[in-house]
Amino acid sequence: MQRIAELEARDARKTQYLANISHDLRTPLSAIITHAEILRDGILGELTPRQLESVGGIISGGRQLLAMVGEILTYARAAGDQLVLTLATFDPSEAVEQVAALNEPLAARKEHTLDVAIAPNLPPIRADRERFTHILGNLIGNAIGYTAPGGRIWVAARRCTDQGREALLVEVGDTGIGIADEYHDYVFREFAQVDSSASRAHHGTGLGLTIARKLVDLHGGRIWVESEVGIGSRFFFTIPYGP
Repeated sequence: MQRIAELEARDARKTQYLANISHDLRTPLSAIITHAEILRDGILGELTPRQLESVGGIISGGRQLLAMVGEILTYARAAGDQLVLTLATFDPSEAVEQVAALNEPLAARKEHTLDVAIAPNLPPIRADRERFTHILGNLIGNAIGYTAPGGRIWVAARRCTDQGREALLVEVGDTGIGIADEYHDYVFREFAQVDSSASRAHHGTGLGLTIARKLVDLHGGRIWVESEVGIGSRFFFTIPYGP
């Protein structure tokens, strides 16, 4: 029992350390991005085209790193049971369309088509809108990242019955590389990388789907994947209507 208590205490300290270091990293990263944006905008003088290209790389890399730090911070809070939902009533159709629109430029850069299909007259849902868009944004970002140029991404939303309750069902699909059957549950685990080699084509913290599952669980819903290697993947999650 003492050994178990020691391991639990060590795990709690590790989680708190992750939260602290992630929070502390955000401030200098934000400063780097801000100063690079000042240079890009010519506030301190005009830059040459090559300098602008270099500064653009700093901004892009900084934002990517800041997003990864944010994922680690969210994971640490979830692992420490510090995530709290802020519930509000909102239109899910509007939220889905907004997240899809924010990802349109990224999809366009990879020459993807991004389709949105929302059932008519979806009723308002009571949930944490920020967390809802976080879940959806993670799934769309993954779909874009794991689909070769010229592929198709789609987002669909409709009502369903899930575990005996009325719920909102959201689907994010792609024509990407797909996931083998044996990894369908594995991809939702902490720090999971189906391809963990140093030369893998897709990089990240391996926390996006773990966080998505935690946020869906907090809402009382479910998240799962249907996929076939070489064909693509379809991720689904539900958010119950009502309490």
